Amino acid sequence: MIDVRWKAFFFVCSLSIISLFAWLTSSAFIALIIFTSCLLAYLAIQVSGLYQLQSWLKNPALEEIPEGFGLWEDVFNAILKYERSNKLKKNELNAALERFNTVANAIPDGLVILSASNEIEWCTANAEYQLGLNLSTDKNIPIVNLVRNSNFIAYLYNEIYDDPFKLKDARNTDAILEIWLIQLGSKQKLLISRDITQLEKVDAMRRDFIANVSHELRTPLTVVGGFIETLSDMEGAVPESLRSYFDMMQDQTTRMRHLIEDLLTLSHIESNTQPPEDNPIEMSSLVNMLLNDAKALSRGKHQISADADTNLNLSGAVDELQSALGNLVSNAVRYTPQGGEIHISWQLHNKQAVFSVTDNGIGIEQQHIDRLTERFYRVDRGRSRDTGGTGLGLSIVKHILTRHQAKLEIKSQIGAGSTFSAVFPEARILKK
Repeated sequence: MIDVRWKAFFFVCSLSIISLFAWLTSSAFIALIIFTSCLLAYLAIQVSGLYQLQSWLKNPALEEIPEGFGLWEDVFNAILKYERSNKLKKNELNAALERFNTVANAIPDGLVILSASNEIEWCTANAEYQLGLNLSTDKNIPIVNLVRNSNFIAYLYNEIYDDPFKLKDARNTDAILEIWLIQLGSKQKLLISRDITQLEKVDAMRRDFIANVSHELRTPLTVVGGFIETLSDMEGAVPESLRSYFDMMQDQTTRMRHLIEDLLTLSHIESNTQPPEDNPIEMSSLVNMLLNDAKALSRGKHQISADADTNLNLSGAVDELQSALGNLVSNAVRYTPQGGEIHISWQLHNKQAVFSVTDNGIGIEQQHIDRLTERFYRVDRGRSRDTGGTGLGLSIVKHILTRHQAKLEIKSQIGAGSTFSAVFPEARILKK
């Protein structure tokens, strides 16, 4: 196909040659008439082409593109080719979008795309059912206007989505949803809602079973332990040849009582759906209390120190946090060899309050760190039993911190020691 510019050039050259030939063979007047007539005819063709293009653009249908004449034939052919290409791409795009919608709606989880201002841009049918949405009417409406849950709103605006959020189903009060938020670039978020009702029921049955069994075992163990202690204290009741067996039974009974107490504590924390108390906690006093407890437990076998920001306090349940933070301190004492150093710190880092316990013990291999908060998980089973641990301490710590929107961070290096940190959000911080 000859370029439009060349066609125009050939026309001008041809018209000039014809006009010049007429001038040489006839007269200048005849040449002017020929030149003007051809030029007017050419302009009429172009105006006609422009009119056809304007008329077509008012209702651009692919099958109604004009054929055109001269230069306009090439123009309309180029438009036809461009429109066919666009139509093909549009069909491919629609087919891909249809496949995406089919796959997205086949996923049992609900999917919602939120804008930078948390407005609903798109969602699946499962998300509509689980969250009580309607895309046709709720598009571009902030999701906080539709999911009216104060804890969910706080989770959404906190912009820290490391852990999921549990939400009651808007359509079914007995159902429980697990909400995950994922950042999509810097302007959008993907909300994933998953129905975990059955998992929660199974977990509740497990907690109830453990709580009931632990409660039933506590009484007989107390009785057995009492009898063993009484017999051991009675002069002549236990022969010296059997004394070591009675001491062993006493140790194991005490260990079982501690295990049952921890199981009951963990079960109580897990089943407690009420938010923790929001009482002001004087953290410098709590740190000093934990320091004294650590020294008493160590009995001079370790070098223990502490530093605390006296202007930095917390809002929460003092009994729960004292138990959780005390567990971190007692673990450091139990698992640090004699002569080791332990440091307790309470400071502000990156707008978050951090309680950390650092030791220079043997350290923990990286493969174990992610599983330390699992129930009964032990890095060294024999060593853990020797120190009197139940395997539930860090699990209790994790649940207490979660109730306070905090998280447990663990850093460790073999041969260099470990640091266990409880990181509290800015919303929990109280400053003097």
